[in-house]
Amino acid sequence: MRSYYQRPENALKRAEELIAVGQQNAALEVLYEVATSKRSRSAPISVLEPVMHKFVELCVEQRKGKPIKDALYQFKAFAQGTSVAAIERVVKRFLSLSEEKLHTAQEKAEQINLSTVEDLEESETPESILLSTVSGEQTKDRTDRAVVTPWLRFMWEGYRTVLDTLRNNAHLELLYQQVAHQTIQFCLKYLRKTELRRLAELMRYHLSNVSKYQNQAHAIDLADPDTLQRHLDARVEQLNAAVKLELWQEAFRSVEDIYNLLAMSKRTPKPHMMANYYENLAKIFLVGENYLFHAAAQQRCYFLWRVINKDATPEEHTKAATSILLSTLSVPVIASNRGSGIFTDVDESKSKLHRLTNLLGLTKAPTRSGLLKNLIGHGVLQRVPAELRQLYEILEVTFHPLSICKKIEPLLARLAEDGEMKRYIEPLHQVVLTRLLQQLSQVYTTVKMDTVVKLASFPPPFDYDRTYIEKFIMNGCRRGDLMIRIDHHNGVLTFETSELFAAPAIAAVDGVRLQMAPAEAMRGHLMSLGTGLQGAINVIDAGVEEERKLAKSQSIARALFEMVDEHKRNAARKAVIERKKEIAENVQMQKEKEQAMQRIARMQQEKAVEKARQEQEARKRQLEQQEREREAIEREEARKLAESLTEKAGIKTLETLDTDKLVELQVKQIEDEKAEIQARLKSVAKRLDHTERAFRKEEIPLLERDYVRQRKADRHYYEAARAARVQAAREKHARDLKLKQKMTAIMPDYRAFRAGLEGKVREDYERHCQEVAKQLDKAKKARIQEYRELKYEVDQRRKTEAAERARREEEERREREQREREERERQEREEKERREREEREAAARAEREERERKLAEQLEKQRERERLAEEKLAAQRRGAAP
Repeated sequence: MRSYYQRPENALKRAEELIAVGQQNAALEVLYEVATSKRSRSAPISVLEPVMHKFVELCVEQRKGKPIKDALYQFKAFAQGTSVAAIERVVKRFLSLSEEKLHTAQEKAEQINLSTVEDLEESETPESILLSTVSGEQTKDRTDRAVVTPWLRFMWEGYRTVLDTLRNNAHLELLYQQVAHQTIQFCLKYLRKTELRRLAELMRYHLSNVSKYQNQAHAIDLADPDTLQRHLDARVEQLNAAVKLELWQEAFRSVEDIYNLLAMSKRTPKPHMMANYYENLAKIFLVGENYLFHAAAQQRCYFLWRVINKDATPEEHTKAATSILLSTLSVPVIASNRGSGIFTDVDESKSKLHRLTNLLGLTKAPTRSGLLKNLIGHGVLQRVPAELRQLYEILEVTFHPLSICKKIEPLLARLAEDGEMKRYIEPLHQVVLTRLLQQLSQVYTTVKMDTVVKLASFPPPFDYDRTYIEKFIMNGCRRGDLMIRIDHHNGVLTFETSELFAAPAIAAVDGVRLQMAPAEAMRGHLMSLGTGLQGAINVIDAGVEEERKLAKSQSIARALFEMVDEHKRNAARKAVIERKKEIAENVQMQKEKEQAMQRIARMQQEKAVEKARQEQEARKRQLEQQEREREAIEREEARKLAESLTEKAGIKTLETLDTDKLVELQVKQIEDEKAEIQARLKSVAKRLDHTERAFRKEEIPLLERDYVRQRKADRHYYEAARAARVQAAREKHARDLKLKQKMTAIMPDYRAFRAGLEGKVREDYERHCQEVAKQLDKAKKARIQEYRELKYEVDQRRKTEAAERARREEEERREREQREREERERQEREEKERREREEREAAARAEREERERKLAEQLEKQRERERLAEEKLAAQRRGAAP
């Protein structure tokens, strides 16, 4: 560590000199000290920027990420208030150099793979087959891991460093978003799933900290529509990348991020962006086998697509309508156990259902029947091919329990030939099986299991066996969509009709119906019977009718009275709501006003910082000007000294004298000048002594007269002050005596009142202590009970956490072993590189020492020749002298 500070331009020159002799590490250290020093704040950005460019080049060349992170952070602190363009140039330079190194590593890996192939006709050698069998890796994978992977890791660390450096700064927001887009493209290009997940978490963390740093300078304002739109664009690209890399959980989290940002935005989102949002959301739901929300997302995307592509061809409309109709028909009537499971738990389903509904921008949860009605209302059926309209008629309109599977089988076979529509074949088979059982339940009371298996026969791989159908029926019965009993002894299915008062099944309302179920028919007869009995009672007993009319009139009067009261309450509630709205508006206005004041304060602060910087640069320029003037003065003094030596010593030319003679002449001149100055000072001191003695003689009588006058004044002041203190003490004593007489008269009453008050307070205190003790005992018992319950919950949770922790530890152990293995390989590689580097440095050092030794010998010989020449010249001068 150097004890002195080098100026940036000098450090840059020194680094270039070190690089020229192969000392890259030393050059990097010199530039690092300048880039991270706080004293560099006073240097102009135009001087620091070349230093940063050279420092970035050295860091990338040596693949060192930690120094560049520190340097970028300091450079951002120096330049963010004055030159954002400089930060942008340095960051882009760093990223471009890293990308070039990565491309070079890829090309090198490809050349290595080509050079290892000796026989082009032999695809695999016995050694490569044996090695791939043992390690499970191909030659290219091993080469990439050794050559390309370190640069991929360095590139990723560089992106993360830049994002951490540029985060939460309004001046650097555009550059931050550009780097974020580049990082997403990097993950997508090189298929880096883990890095994309970490990037999403990093950006999510940066966004969550925006509100935390609102009071700081250069804070990001999410209320700005342009800033919010840039964040939205980044999340949309992140969502597209996650879908392409099939990171479905990360894609769903990105969808939630986009939804939260849209909720904050006051600007209407772009239709293209929303169409892309719903399209990716539909893909996520399809992977999770949540066909209901998949169809809802498909519909939202389709309607936006129609608005965007108004000039679309009929073929494009037909293709889009086909996809949306098939996705809607594929929604299961009965939820399968293999689905996403969002409806399996009642308490959990409500929150998840509400959450997914909000993501789609719907006011209520979608249903299968509602989606179908929506499609019919928008004329989608008129745009689909005839076979799909026929499929809709079979599943949703006509009633044919014995031939439904035979009619649908050729339609599904044609759909299976289309690669995009093939994904809906399996859920459509589930819908067909559900419709078959629903329609059989309306026609038959019992049916053989073999008959059902025969009716539900499809070609492989959708040929359902007896076990699968039983499982499907049990799932429907458990949810209440089917009422079927299985007789395994006789191999018969019995459609239950004894539940006379059961609520109608959901599926029965949603499907095609030939006649009412027996339970519904019985309920209708009972309702008719009740109505007839009520009419007979009215005829037999006329008083019942009068009582009913009286009760009706009383109810009307009570309703009118309550209506007036309800009107008053509504008016009062409306007034309260209006008041709350007014308060909220005032609060919002105040908040906007405060934000405007904060923005103004930030602008003023930035102006003050800029003004201080300009003043500092002006002071620096002034100091540099003073330094130049001082050097000019020193040069002028040296010139005058040389002229003085020439004149006083009587020597016309100084070039003929050697160094010792010049020093002797200069010392002699300085001593003469010193003696002259001493003589002048002695004369001046003597003259000053006589003057001072005369002043003091004249001052003595004046001081004596002033002492007498001051003594009289002090005596007069002391007498007056003493008289005033005595008078004040006497008056205070008289007042104290009067106060004592008054207090003595009331003292017995005071003591009696105080004793009574203390007794009352003591009784209140004791009673309060008893109450507190009772409450404390009660609270203690409640706390003990609460502690027992909490302990039981903690024990249960601890067991669950222990199991989860064991699983995580096992995963962490595996990851740790993988990291340790990679770390060992990296250390071995670095150790090898270090040894090679040390050998190269040792060879260079030996060569340099040899070159220096030869140079020293040459210098020594040169000095010897000069000495001989001087002696010869001196001898010639002595011979020429008279």
